[in-house]
Amino acid sequence: MHTPYLVLIILAPLLGALLNGGFYLYHIKRKPLPEILFALIGTITPFIAFIFTLVLFLEMKSSDVTFHQSIFTWLDINGLVIEMKFLGDKLAIFMAMFVTFVGWLIHIYAVGYMKNDEGFGKFFAYFNLFLASMLVLVLADNPIILFIGWEGVGVCSYLLISFYYTDADNVMAGNKAFIVNRVGDLGFILGVVTLFFALGKTGLDFASMEANVGVATTGTLALAGFLLFVGAMGKSAQVPLYVWLPDAMAGPTPISALIHAATMVTAGVYMVARFHFLYTGIEEIGLFIAYIGAFSALLAAVIATRQTDIKKILAYSTMSQLGYMFIAVGLGFYSSGLFHVFTHAFFKAMLFMGAGAAILALHHEQNIFKMAQHRVYQPIVKATFLIGVIAIAGIPPFSGFFSKDAILAAAFQEGEFIIYGIGIFTAFLTAFYMFRLYFVVFVAPNGHDVHYASTDKTISFPLLVLAIGAVFAGFLNFPAIFGGEHQVDTWLAQLGSTALHMSHSTEYLLMFASVAVAALGILVAYKKYARFDVSKPETEEGIIGNKFYIDELYDYVFVKSLKKISHFFDRVVDDKVVDGMIMLVCREFVDFGKKLAFLQNGNVRFYALYMLIGMSCAFLYLYTTLIGQ
Repeated sequence: MHTPYLVLIILAPLLGALLNGGFYLYHIKRKPLPEILFALIGTITPFIAFIFTLVLFLEMKSSDVTFHQSIFTWLDINGLVIEMKFLGDKLAIFMAMFVTFVGWLIHIYAVGYMKNDEGFGKFFAYFNLFLASMLVLVLADNPIILFIGWEGVGVCSYLLISFYYTDADNVMAGNKAFIVNRVGDLGFILGVVTLFFALGKTGLDFASMEANVGVATTGTLALAGFLLFVGAMGKSAQVPLYVWLPDAMAGPTPISALIHAATMVTAGVYMVARFHFLYTGIEEIGLFIAYIGAFSALLAAVIATRQTDIKKILAYSTMSQLGYMFIAVGLGFYSSGLFHVFTHAFFKAMLFMGAGAAILALHHEQNIFKMAQHRVYQPIVKATFLIGVIAIAGIPPFSGFFSKDAILAAAFQEGEFIIYGIGIFTAFLTAFYMFRLYFVVFVAPNGHDVHYASTDKTISFPLLVLAIGAVFAGFLNFPAIFGGEHQVDTWLAQLGSTALHMSHSTEYLLMFASVAVAALGILVAYKKYARFDVSKPETEEGIIGNKFYIDELYDYVFVKSLKKISHFFDRVVDDKVVDGMIMLVCREFVDFGKKLAFLQNGNVRFYALYMLIGMSCAFLYLYTTLIGQ
């Protein structure tokens, strides 16, 4: 069904970016403009995008239609046709619904967080553009258009991570995110090219690819699937392309919330689900994805147990939760993975916002032990943060329990007991390090008077709304054993997800095990940190505190080795070989010119001598010729 709303969903935040960008240029070059102007544009346009998405969702729910909108033909060469076309199927609308809604709440939060910042207007221009790029990615009808959005979120993340560009550390963090993602993006584009050669010109849209995927060989599909997942490794921060994510915390907290909850890092999971028809036939690659997800979840959780920066702890928790999502999609449980993307958006956005509110109140202090030493009383922040850590720990009936439990059950059902074991141990670690964070920042005695800090309404409103989602969003996929109808699984039936089919007793046992390990993690954290002496803070020491020295390893293997290689090419190949050969030729020409210049020295007596010698030679030649005759 053709509808104009699809492009309007994208154009709304894109228009916001253009307006805020234009007004900001006027603001800095002509006349200062009030922050309320940028704030209204920055928050209303995402809300308009959400309303358009909601309209399509309601129409799709009532009439079960798929929406299409073709804007123009971008490329038409010898039968190869690429259209600027958008697709609104149930997967796309599902993603767009919470991307626009949670993104809108984060924009509202940013109004209070960025108040009085000299780059206020510029920030909202970038913020709106980020959301528009993510919507292009989600609503794309073919992988080429998807790649435009894919690169768009990458560029916007660079702009926002290095927003405070006068700080060298921020610029380096932005560069790191951009460069690491370029590695993944190379894999993505090679995967698309491989699919193009495998499927021919039968059509580059997702529907045509799905219809013709059977014409390609299994080996080619496996190569394409692997290369596409390399892109997901970079965008969704999975091993080994995860090292940019903690450094991305250099940007303002609202961008951390947007990256981790609604946009960039969820793109990899969405992309794998969008290519579900490809991965269904290559189970080996799917299993590879699941193991990468499991290892990433475990590695991030272990590292998070020793971090002291509140935003980096949350960043590693995102990487860990993304690992769960990849376990699900790798094993073919696409709807379960996307359901965890959905629930995670609520509690992770709320956790970052709560952290940002506490950071603001403490004059941008981010070390959890120092934050505890100078604690302020923020009842809304404290309450919503507690809801967030309960949800991510997987305690029922909060949303994280239902989505994470479904993934663990999927691994158990498929007989992947190593993945299940890693997942269940990671659940213990998640509960431990998240409650470690909560107890230290909000509970542990600090020996100081605690004063009240008022919370801006633009900050408290999104927190309260997201808290409702963190508590109740899980009921949308309520398990059948409790009388639920698995609404999310039903909505995403087009993905052909593997269904859970196990006895009720087994399912109850798995749920009990999940809750038990989470409760144990909370108990251990309570015993150690609820009465922790914050005047003697922990430090990031040892192999775990130093993140297993992975960054140092990458620096040595890739950065320093590339510097040495480039130094060799610069000093040896370029200077001595290339430049040496060129300079040798040049010197020979110069020497030849100097010798030739002897004949053209401007001295008349020399010219007379040359004439005399020349005439003499001519006469001698004529004389010898005549004598010879």
